[in-house]
Amino acid sequence: MTEARGPKAHERSPAGAEPVDPARPADQTPAEASGTPSAGGHPQAETPDAPPADEHLRVESQARKPAASQGPLARFGQARHLGLVAALVLLAIVGLITQPDSFATASNLVNILSLASTIGVITVGMTFVIIGGGIDLSVGALMALASVWATTLATQSYGPFVMILCALLVGAGAGLVNGFLISYGRMVPFIATLAMLVAARGLAQRMSDRKTQLIQQGNELIVELSTTRVLGLPVLVYIFALVVAVGWVLLNRTTFGRRTYAVGGNPEAARLAGIDVRRHTLLLYALSGLCCGIAAVLIMARTTTGSSTHGDLYELDAIAAVIIGGTLLTGGRGTIIGSILGLLIFTVITNLFILNGLNTSDQLIAKGLIIVVAVLLQRRSLESRT
Repeated sequence: MTEARGPKAHERSPAGAEPVDPARPADQTPAEASGTPSAGGHPQAETPDAPPADEHLRVESQARKPAASQGPLARFGQARHLGLVAALVLLAIVGLITQPDSFATASNLVNILSLASTIGVITVGMTFVIIGGGIDLSVGALMALASVWATTLATQSYGPFVMILCALLVGAGAGLVNGFLISYGRMVPFIATLAMLVAARGLAQRMSDRKTQLIQQGNELIVELSTTRVLGLPVLVYIFALVVAVGWVLLNRTTFGRRTYAVGGNPEAARLAGIDVRRHTLLLYALSGLCCGIAAVLIMARTTTGSSTHGDLYELDAIAAVIIGGTLLTGGRGTIIGSILGLLIFTVITNLFILNGLNTSDQLIAKGLIIVVAVLLQRRSLESRT
């Protein structure tokens, strides 16, 4: 009796047909099974463990989306900005009611913008640092140190341009020290910048012998930044606007900004994507220090002095403005526009306290309460979306 047998793998196929492989699915070609290139020259299969070629860009783009284009988050950010504008309008109404003769005057509005300009430049740098997952408590002390160093008699003898350059270099250099201690020394940002706050303030006092240093004759160019007006506004206001514009472009339209969101949102994912997290952190603190140097030039222009008392508690105002503007303290989300609106709210509140003759201690209490409320609202909004 003949035994029935199934087809063999080695049996000949019909003329012109390829041999049949029982281990290969019927709809898969030999080229696909072997992973060899097809006629077009492109491989049909990839190594499963190979990461995508654009993983670096993908992580940066994903980090940027929460602050820009994702639906619910984008609507939340826009609503928060509208809320900040509404708060500003409400404060303006309070000012018109309580001080109708002095609040809405041109001179008072210029004073508000001038005060906001100095702290605002620092706020721009603080926004980058906090979005990147850090914090900088030394900004006020660095501004004081830069102003003192730039107004020593030795520095002033070289002219106003060297004074400006000195202030910028001192601020950026101190920021680099902060960044090095945090990124390569692996110190906690709070501790590293707190140590810099104490050291910078002490060095400023030592250099100035606790005395106020006046800008000498021949260096009036710095003072003219505050006295010269264009379209009714001092030049320093335009410098502040320029810093805000550059900061916005840097954060929203460059690779540096995307990496800042990535590092602040998830440092480990950013590292795995090929971003040098330590170097980027170093650059963030250097940028914050540079903003402190610019602020030092502006406060020298406003006060015609360099002093170790400049910038006292400016770190409080900058951090508060950034938090009120919607930037997460944990990093990964925030906007320059929100920070500036938060700054204007704080500046107007300070102006209203001064116009109504209220005590400075009351201002600090009010600012502290505003910070607590802003953080609680921020936490509640995050919990409601999870």
